[in-house]
Amino acid sequence: MEDKPKNQINIELTDEVAGGIYSNLAIITHSPTEFVVDFVSMMPGAPKAKVKSRIVMTPQHAKRLFKALADNISKYESSFGTIKEVGADMIPPFTMSGPKAQA
Repeated sequence: MEDKPKNQINIELTDEVAGGIYSNLAIITHSPTEFVVDFVSMMPGAPKAKVKSRIVMTPQHAKRLFKALADNISKYESSFGTIKEVGADMIPPFTMSGPKAQA
């Protein structure tokens, strides 16, 4: 019988969660004891958006997530090139104000 390495965690990914949730905006707030990340999906021309998922974590976990994201972004850019940021001089992929679409 094969021994499992110490500290190995079995993680289950259900079919429902495996599909993921699309988000094009994250809103982050914090208190002394927790960070709250709301993942939002905004649609072009829509006057409001909905929070699709909320993650609450300790400051320690938030810092680990920050470091893991920074490491993965660095690896991504090494493989695929610099990720271009949307700046003030670029048109964002959506507008929150402006004319409403007409059919």
